[in-house]
Amino acid sequence: MKKFFRQTLTTAIVLVVFFQAAAFAAPELPKDIEWLTNDTDPVFASDEAKKGGTFHTSILSFPMTFRVVGPDSNSSFRDAILNNQLSLIGIHPNTENIVPELATHWAFDKDKKTMYFKLNKEARWSDGKPVVADDFAYTLEFMRSKHIIAPWYNDYYTKEIEKVIVYDDYTLAVASTKPVPDIHLKLGLSPTPRHFFGELDENFVRKYNWEIVPNTGAYQLSDFKKGKYVEFTRKKDWWGKDLRYFKNRFNVDKVVFTVVRDMNMMWEYFKKTQEDVFNVNFPNYWYEKTKTPVVEKGYVHKIWFFNNTQQSAMGLWLNQDREIFKDKNVRYAFAHAMNIERVIEKVLRNDYFRLEHGFMGYGAYSNNNVKARRFDLEKVDAYMKASGWKRGADGIWEKNGMRFSVEVTYSIDEHTPRLVVLKEEAKKAGIELRLQKLDPAASYKKVMEKNHDVAWMGWSTSLRPQYWEHFHSVNAHKPQTNNITNTEDPEMDKLIDAYRNSLEEKERIELSLKIQEKIHDIGSFVPTFMVPYVRQAYWRWWRLPNPPGTKHSGDLFDPFGSTTGGLFWFDETLHNETKQAMKAGKTFPPTTITDETYKMKL
Repeated sequence: MKKFFRQTLTTAIVLVVFFQAAAFAAPELPKDIEWLTNDTDPVFASDEAKKGGTFHTSILSFPMTFRVVGPDSNSSFRDAILNNQLSLIGIHPNTENIVPELATHWAFDKDKKTMYFKLNKEARWSDGKPVVADDFAYTLEFMRSKHIIAPWYNDYYTKEIEKVIVYDDYTLAVASTKPVPDIHLKLGLSPTPRHFFGELDENFVRKYNWEIVPNTGAYQLSDFKKGKYVEFTRKKDWWGKDLRYFKNRFNVDKVVFTVVRDMNMMWEYFKKTQEDVFNVNFPNYWYEKTKTPVVEKGYVHKIWFFNNTQQSAMGLWLNQDREIFKDKNVRYAFAHAMNIERVIEKVLRNDYFRLEHGFMGYGAYSNNNVKARRFDLEKVDAYMKASGWKRGADGIWEKNGMRFSVEVTYSIDEHTPRLVVLKEEAKKAGIELRLQKLDPAASYKKVMEKNHDVAWMGWSTSLRPQYWEHFHSVNAHKPQTNNITNTEDPEMDKLIDAYRNSLEEKERIELSLKIQEKIHDIGSFVPTFMVPYVRQAYWRWWRLPNPPGTKHSGDLFDPFGSTTGGLFWFDETLHNETKQAMKAGKTFPPTTITDETYKMKL
């Protein structure tokens, strides 16, 4: 009897272990999966590129945090950190085909909402740990955590990304909550190092404010002094250095961002070789300030490179939580009081182009029928009178003790002449603009806290228009979201929800065009300028490939971007030759390069 009991117990234990193992066994990949890769698209780096040198550039203000999520994290410096964190896949900057990054192969499920990936087994975090499938599963846990205090990410990674399936250490799937077109643009996740963060708690924001997180890209943040500089160092044994689309890129040994809070001072530092590159998109720099010895003697080269890419939504963003902007007629009047064409002609030498709406350059997704409201004093008069406003003794519109006087918040000194012209022209229309120039960090914080009247700013772009962040009511009337106009419109919400939920590209395009019409109708955004090119001055010892950039290059000297960055390199021979020439008073022919390889048809 005891023997039988022991045998029965043993059998039961075996069965329990068996069923437990079965319950936790790794899922199986679909049998009919078709693995794809891309090792045939043209390379866009130069075989002549060499490693070495230190690249000196600057930032207007020190970042408020090194976190890339949570309070105060959405600053421009965030890109320097994010661009050193690779994704599963990338997009070729000229063909727009999928290219490998952390994954070597990918596959699409028939459900049109799932992609499968094979990881590169050589991929490593900067602390030497291998990149494994669980790092992508942890991305979902991390982004869904309330402890990161990032509502947009909480929402997106809950409502848009359903799950990450781990098959083994180097095979995974990422599933959307619904089928979508261009699924690869959505599911190419970046990993998050579980071994570094572990279990998150309420101390996350404070604990990781200045932590240097392991990454997978070519550079790692290596040194900093708050308020002074941030330094990145190239990983000389970087696992991706010989991959097809990374080879001959990310060439400099160090990248140093120095805080210089004034653009005029940046220009002076540049002329003294303390900075290596200076953006001269501003006409006064391109035409006038570059008439300086270092350029005229050929030590510094100028380049005008035309691209063909999505345009930043640059303009005036009206806060509809302000009483004055709750009236659509007043918003329309404001738009018609902005003499943008006068600024283009008088200040910008006709080098800039009028931005008609916030989503130009997106191909079929752009509504070419939407045109920005032009300067028109009669229309201003009509809209204001329709809402019961009258001109005061000083010519400014008044109603119930309120004057049409609004504050315009901005952060770049070089934009002041543009705004001064707008201010002068708006006064003719009976509108007073009070210009408030703040430090970039202070300006950004004020706008993100929704404490502005009018924000003068632009937004970064993506391959497809993004509307939910900027115009859906779920992001209105709360701080730290990108709906800085506090737009709350039920019809807009329905269109945006339909756009997000649509599977068919044709339907999404139709919805995109309608949304742009609706944004125009609401009138909370006044588009200003677009610049479909980049103009830069650089010391002649820096070299570029041929052509100097890609179709999507917005900065020929971006040191990090996985798609278009890291194409330039340091030429020590030219450096020594130039330095000796400067000492000896020898000169070189002045050099201005114009490249129209990818010029946009306007």
